[in-house]
This record gives sequence, C-alpha cells and structure tokens, in this order.
Amino acid sequence: MTGATTDTALSPETRPLEPIAPSHRFVSDALDVVVRSIVPVLLALGAGAILLLALGRDPITFYSNVWKGGIQLTAWQDSAIRAAPLLLIAVGLVVVFRANIWNLGYNGQFLLGAALISGLGPHLVASEPRWLALLLLFLVAGGAGAAWTLVPALLKARYETNEIITTLMMSFIGVGVANILIKGPFQDPSVNIPQTRVLPLNKMLPSIPGTRIHIGVLVALAAALLVHFVLTRTSFGLRLQILGANPRAARHVGVKVPRLIVMSFLVSGLLVGLAAAADILGTWGYVRANWNPAYGDTVIPFVFLARLNALAVIPFV
Repeated sequence: MTGATTDTALSPETRPLEPIAPSHRFVSDALDVVVRSIVPVLLALGAGAILLLALGRDPITFYSNVWKGGIQLTAWQDSAIRAAPLLLIAVGLVVVFRANIWNLGYNGQFLLGAALISGLGPHLVASEPRWLALLLLFLVAGGAGAAWTLVPALLKARYETNEIITTLMMSFIGVGVANILIKGPFQDPSVNIPQTRVLPLNKMLPSIPGTRIHIGVLVALAAALLVHFVLTRTSFGLRLQILGANPRAARHVGVKVPRLIVMSFLVSGLLVGLAAAADILGTWGYVRANWNPAYGDTVIPFVFLARLNALAVIPFV
C-alpha cells in the first residue's frame, strides 16, 4: 500500500530526470558541431550569391571555379596544406576567446616563431636526426609564441591592463624583432634578398603516403581535437567558460583568475607558434624579411562563426 502510494505521488513533473546515456550525448554533441559548421557556411554562400548577382556576376560559375580550383581532383590537398597554420591559430584563439580574453598579438607571435625556426633550422637538421630536429623546431616555435604572450598576460592578470592594447603593441614589436633577425644573424649571405637559409626538401616535414599533404595538417587536426576535449570535458575548460561569462562569479567559486589568464595566454601563444612551425617546415622552408601572411586576421571571423567551438571551426579554414 505504501509503495503504491509513493508511485502515485510521484507525478511525471516531480520524478527525477534519467541521466543521458553517453552515446546519446555523443550524438547530440556531433549534431551540434555539424549544425554550427554547415548552417553558417550555407548562409555565407547565399549572401555571396546575392552579392555576386548585384555585381552582375553568375554565382554558379563563380562557385564552380572555386570548387575546381580548391577542392576538385588533387586541389583539395593544396587547400588542406594551406589550412594547417590557419587551423592552429584559430584553435589558439578559441582558447582565449572562451575566457573573453583578446589575444590580438598573433602576427608577432607567428613571425617570431617563424624567424627563429627558419634561422636555426638549417643548423639543426644538419647536425641532428630529422625527427629530433623537427621536434625541437616545433618546440622552439611554440615556446617563442607562448613567451611572447607573457607580458600582456602578466599585465592583464596583475593590473587588469587592457589586453587588446598590450597584445597589439607586442605584435608590432615581435614583427620588428623577426625582421631584425632575418636581416641580421639569420640572413642567407648567398642571396641579395634579405631572407633566411632554405631548408633542404628532404629535411622538411614528411608527407602522408600517397599525397602531398605534410604531417603538419595532422598536427593541426590533433590540436583541434585535443583543445575541444579540454574545453568541453575538463575543469580547465569549465573554469575558462565561467571566467568568460562572469569574472566575479569565477572569483566567487574559487577560480584562481590571474593564473587562469596567464595559462590561457600561454596555450594560445603556443598554438600560434606551432602554426608557424607547420607553415615553415611544411610549405615554405624559409622566411623573407617583411613577410606577414596575417593568418590571424583571416581566421577571426571563422572562430566566431563556429561559436568558439574548436571542432566546428575546422570546415571554415
């Protein structure tokens, strides 16, 4: 009698919710990523078609040429190679943007890492085994990118200085230091144009068998997967989300905000530096003075279109 009374007393509104199965949660997360990735792309294509029609152009012909030049046949491999540094920078920006922190010093971080590995690369690959040399160069580039965020990070963490101003200032300084290195100690004396020595092709990043795609693309994809896991499945990602939503609430629940600010900057700069390593060691093999691809300026819209999701940003780049 008591059991019957208890069962009838628990209405559907008052019964506890059943936990969501992990498989259902995975499917839900996957669908969310797909929707976040595809819908903005379709909207962008539609807006582009309207603009082309307004200019008197045929959008079908235009998109057909884009498909042939960027995706069809083996062109997709070139697109994948170009996407490696873009994806790494985008993922690095996702980390800080989640915390509502603006790391706009990506150009300086990228070029400083690129200059260092371009200058040190020829010596390392000549004296060390290929894999060890490449690993060391990735570490150098990542370390340079991370180190170049320390000043803005510490100023933000200690004095709450506006990081937009400090990261932009450090970016200009980083670009200048990179050019000084390229025109000075790292310059190739055998050419008149100020540039570093060229890495031998057989010492650069190896390609995936059967393709022209170097393994830097795999590094970028692995970084996106790892960052997505950290941001969605770890306490670090939760603390970043709380900090980005409400810094006062973050302090109230015991989050060590200064340390978290510095950590997010370091991770972001590290990924930007790895982007430089993937680009130089996988594609170019050298750096010229005053070269600045400004990859970060390109990917910022993609990061927000993906709604700060490290996986959803992959199709955009």
